[in-house]
Amino acid sequence: MNDSIGFLVNDTARLFRRMFDANIRDLGMTSLQWRAVARLHREPGMRQSELADLLEVEPITLSRMIDRLADSGMVCRKPDPTDRRAWNLYLTDKAQPLMAQLQREADQVQELALTGLDDSERAVLARLVERMRSNLSRRETVDA
Repeated sequence: MNDSIGFLVNDTARLFRRMFDANIRDLGMTSLQWRAVARLHREPGMRQSELADLLEVEPITLSRMIDRLADSGMVCRKPDPTDRRAWNLYLTDKAQPLMAQLQREADQVQELALTGLDDSERAVLARLVERMRSNLSRRETVDA
């Protein structure tokens, strides 16, 4: 019996997360925290509720995680100028060196996963997975 593409992609993502978590454990971070700070690095000022939706976690779960990141000086909350009930999240300058280290760790896991694939195979794989993601994103938008 052949595994479905969905199973293979999901299981591969699980293995990515497991290895990445093991590699960054000594940095005091988890892959969920990494996903949060990476998203804030790309999109500074995101609302906490938006980030919870993107990470597919409950708002209270994210709130506690952001509390810990704020306590460590990595993230700061600023009031949203358009909605006084909302908070916008930003990385602090203290987060930048850790971001660089986390990116190196992520790159190492990806390089291990892509071992044996030449540049053209890597490019094809990236395009195909991106197309799958795009197909599912469009469907999610239609179904919402």
